Amino acid sequence: MTILSFFTRASRAFNGYPSSSKLLLLCTLSLSGGGVVAYSEAQVDASKTSVQVNEKDCKKKRVVVLGTGWAGISFLKDLDVSAYDVQVVSPRNYFAFTPLLPSVTCGTVEARSIVEPVRNIIKKRNGEIQFWEAECMKIDAANKKLLCRYTVENNLVGNDEFSLEYDYLVIAVGAQVNTFNTPGVLENCHFLKEVEDAQKIRSTVIDCFEKAVLPGLSEEERRINLHFVIVGGGPTGVEFAAELHDFVQEDLVNLYPSVKDMVKITVIQSGDHILNMFDERISSFAEQKFQRDGIEVQTGSRVISVSDKEITMKLKAKGEICSVPHGLVVWSTGVETRPFVKDFMGQIGQANRRVLATDEWLRVKGCEDVYALGDCATINQRKVMEDIAAIFKAADKDNSGFLTVEEFKDVIDDILERYPQVEHYLKSKHLRDVTDLMKDSEGNDIDEVDIEGFKLALCQADSQVKNLPATAQVAAQQGAYLSKCFNRKSKWKDNPEGPRRFRGSGRHQFHPFQYKHLGQFAPLGGEQAAAELPGDWVSVGRSTQWLWYSVYASKQVSWRTRVLVVSDWTRRFIFGRDSSRI
Repeated sequence: MTILSFFTRASRAFNGYPSSSKLLLLCTLSLSGGGVVAYSEAQVDASKTSVQVNEKDCKKKRVVVLGTGWAGISFLKDLDVSAYDVQVVSPRNYFAFTPLLPSVTCGTVEARSIVEPVRNIIKKRNGEIQFWEAECMKIDAANKKLLCRYTVENNLVGNDEFSLEYDYLVIAVGAQVNTFNTPGVLENCHFLKEVEDAQKIRSTVIDCFEKAVLPGLSEEERRINLHFVIVGGGPTGVEFAAELHDFVQEDLVNLYPSVKDMVKITVIQSGDHILNMFDERISSFAEQKFQRDGIEVQTGSRVISVSDKEITMKLKAKGEICSVPHGLVVWSTGVETRPFVKDFMGQIGQANRRVLATDEWLRVKGCEDVYALGDCATINQRKVMEDIAAIFKAADKDNSGFLTVEEFKDVIDDILERYPQVEHYLKSKHLRDVTDLMKDSEGNDIDEVDIEGFKLALCQADSQVKNLPATAQVAAQQGAYLSKCFNRKSKWKDNPEGPRRFRGSGRHQFHPFQYKHLGQFAPLGGEQAAAELPGDWVSVGRSTQWLWYSVYASKQVSWRTRVLVVSDWTRRFIFGRDSSRI
């Protein structure tokens, strides 16, 4: 009997036995004969397994995530994908470490060093996440459907459009550059929002220098070509100006010595100071640093138009209008909502808003089972004065019409969690506890307070409601928070963990999102940086730059990008930046 015929009969004989029994038999044969045996499970069993898996997947709720930025990737990394059918839609098949985009514009860091393919990230989740490289064109909120389109231009066959149904939708698409409808901006300005933007800027900077050294140009023409204008004095604009100055002074002046004294960098800011969202000490340090470096800062100037040759602006102090020739303009003035999100807002009654509104649990207002994170949304914090009567009634257990200190203490934790502006108000007034608000008109402690006194104590708290900044830090924390909520949906459905419902009974299912500010950096060039750290700490100088290196290296999404970024920094220290235009 041949070996082949033996295994054929053995397969038929053991067809009714479980796989473990068959494996045991084959292992025994292999050990006794010293050979290697390859075994293939019966096709019938494989199909049964496939059917069982498909039936199991069908029972899962489908979660569709739009976007692969900070919010989307943070959500996917922590989500329990075994509990959901997870699908991701994004026009970019990578995650980009956007805080390093200014470094990419000058070759300090290479573009591929700060991006991680999305499929690499989801591969670590055992392949239980499906990714579609496409752009969402429309959200059908009524039918819970998405219309998507493959937007890469090529001659490949097949339909570019498809639709997806969802049970839960997570919108994390970020935002687009806000031009404020300024004429000529889209046609004549560079932006710094995506990796492709940084690569275009890098090529254009080299083009400006190559054009400036050509024979036959006048000195005025050379100066115009080497005038770099940055519109916007926020973190991105300031960091790019600092990176460009270092690139010019450390590398390009050695390669283009004939025009080294003709380079000019100008930062145009509509406000009174650059980095006005930072501490005043940092803003002042940055302005002084730029003045020493020869970077011109024009504050109180509003750009009214941009042409291919000139940028026109209005000086607020004098009311004058002036035009300045340029070689390159980088527009970095803020963000606005993407078109398909605006269309979605119109469907759910938010057409009059500028940004998609969510509640404190990141749920989109006016649309069930839809969540929004990051730059595309803002949290509409509920005002404490809207619920002041309900809070008083819940705290007044004996219905006496007066609230004692002890009764107030029973609801303090729920008030602080549900209305975080109350805690901010206490800090602004340097008060240690909410009970410190229970004082009479002369500032003396009182044992109890009526409804009018209670309103008076908290009436100023809502003035501390502030929108969260559109930063990577906020988006990442929101993504991590929402994934925890999804992971505990079934667990906390019957045992809610959130604060008390002052309007109604019971408690909220989850704790509301609370942002924890971990500090922010502003690299200023010349191996110097400024940092605003928790606890009202401010740090500036070279030591802060090294802190910036360590934090940004540690925050990379993978060890691959971490090694690449650190190696790029090392290469720049040894060999300088690459000026090739490729």
